[in-house]
Amino acid sequence: MSLQEVFADLHIHIGRTNGNLPVKITAAQNMTFEAIIKEASCRKGIQMIGIIDAQSPPVQQEIQAGLDRGIYQEHPDGGIIYQDTTCILGAEIELKEPDSGAFHALVYLKTFEQMKAFSAWLSQHMKNVQLSTQRLYQSVSALQDMVWEWGGLFIPAHVFTPFKSVYGNAADRMGQLLDMGKVSAVELGLSSDSNLADQLSELAPLTFVTNSDAHSLPKIGREYNKLLVRESSFQELKRALTRQEGRQVLANYGLNPRLGKYYRTRCLQCEGLWPTSLIERCPKCGSEKKVKGVKDRIEEIADQASLHPTHRPPYVYQVPLEFIPKLGKRTLDKLLHAFGTEMNVLHRVEMEEISQVVGPAIARSIQLARDRQLEVSEGGGGIFGKVKS
Repeated sequence: MSLQEVFADLHIHIGRTNGNLPVKITAAQNMTFEAIIKEASCRKGIQMIGIIDAQSPPVQQEIQAGLDRGIYQEHPDGGIIYQDTTCILGAEIELKEPDSGAFHALVYLKTFEQMKAFSAWLSQHMKNVQLSTQRLYQSVSALQDMVWEWGGLFIPAHVFTPFKSVYGNAADRMGQLLDMGKVSAVELGLSSDSNLADQLSELAPLTFVTNSDAHSLPKIGREYNKLLVRESSFQELKRALTRQEGRQVLANYGLNPRLGKYYRTRCLQCEGLWPTSLIERCPKCGSEKKVKGVKDRIEEIADQASLHPTHRPPYVYQVPLEFIPKLGKRTLDKLLHAFGTEMNVLHRVEMEEISQVVGPAIARSIQLARDRQLEVSEGGGGIFGKVKS
């Protein structure tokens, strides 16, 4: 079998189970395992997804029920298959060392049985294993060692955001907290890109991924990756992240960082953007209260000009369809009815065909999005930037 290109969004949350049990409190209630994998396969056109709440026992019960009924199949090389989409089973975990702030990490395991065994271990060191992103009361090294021994993947999550991330909240250097030899990749997060992240020399050996961190169905595929793999499976993902046997990440597709909700430092009093986080008070209202932006944080800790290693793929600024001005749900439904999936609309369909379905004005906006020429206003302090109409 030859290598092929597939799209992968590896950070998607479950809100509740079909039985209405909570998993990720801040995620939409219709974000069930079944709804997510169907959305990714049928509407988004994404061939690989990562469910990072698969450690939750009620979620596992629903996956098992789907396997028993033949709705899903377990891939022999890891993952749960539904139609053309493979779900990689993962967990987002909060970690904290004695002298650091808390940060999040993503753990992915090959088999369903491994994930169930992992949940049993977590339940001994975590207050509520049913819920997403809970604190693990074990050392970072204990978790990294276990994941390494089981052949899993360990990926620090949204590494620059001001809350619960390695650089944003825990340390100036990842190597101060983690065994870098047991880091499988780095997730950039919505407010950063390769140009920003490659100002840190310790990240040069590592593959970057960018994912949606979706808390609702429309946000799936907000950011994603293009992989070159033989098929969609855990083992092929692992080979792509470690750049083995020709497998690789061909491109990261993400928001322009300026659209990210933590890109700039924002005043908590008047919500104005600060020109830099180095000043002590907001220039508009004089308040000292702020949320430090990703751009400013990286400027503080950078140890080089942005220098891309030879293995670094392009970071493509992708504006999701829901960000396109005047492209509402009805228009999106028309596009999907005509062309199948969002990936088709964003990457494959000719503009003339799109124009025939939704008119020239929206078609032109989609073309500008493809060409990365849409004007945006900057986000910060928890408020997303916007595409200017």
